[in-house]
Amino acid sequence: MTNTAWLPKVLRWMFTFFVIVMTLGAIAVCVVMLIDPSLPPGAHFGPIKTSFLDQPSSIVFKDSAFALTAFRGGLAISIQNAGGLIELLKHFGLPLILLRILFFLVVFELLRRLFRNVGRGESFTQPTLRLVQILGVSLIAYSLVSAFTEAWFVHAMYSYVAQNALITISGSPVHLPLHFSQSNGMRISMGNDFPFGTPFFFSGLLVLALSEVFRQGLALKRENDLTV
Repeated sequence: MTNTAWLPKVLRWMFTFFVIVMTLGAIAVCVVMLIDPSLPPGAHFGPIKTSFLDQPSSIVFKDSAFALTAFRGGLAISIQNAGGLIELLKHFGLPLILLRILFFLVVFELLRRLFRNVGRGESFTQPTLRLVQILGVSLIAYSLVSAFTEAWFVHAMYSYVAQNALITISGSPVHLPLHFSQSNGMRISMGNDFPFGTPFFFSGLLVLALSEVFRQGLALKRENDLTV
């Protein structure tokens, strides 16, 4: 028994805890999606200090009106009837949140099973190899799916803001085109440049590469067993 024999057990229980948390989170999001709550009349919150374009900003929601100010008041975005914006956030944002929670649920469950096998001394076995391969494929698949879904969300939000928001820069109104494209020089990005801007794609490739190491280690183990 080595001095680090306790580590797989600790990691297994840690990932078990994360699996439970993610499961509860997925249930909570599904319940919210089914209930489809709406803000009561006269709802008010803010000002909330946040960041917009890496600059300090403030958000206020009052009497169905949304207002954002940034760049020390130099940029102002206001939407008088923001009910549609809230609906977009619910119908597009909640599925994105659910997708991310389900992804982490799958990852934590795979890691829990992986370290369960490691704790049993079954590192170089076919089930362990399969878990590592599934983990790598899951990371790559999520990077592709999230790139599409986040772009879908951004397009929907941009279209609504372009049609309903009043934008002023230093007091001068600015009108956004209803549709953006590369031809007019506009581009919106979530930082996930399909899909190479996320760490998940390259992490998936790395995990798949490690799975090949596991596969060769398993082959060598079988050869040694046959030799003995």
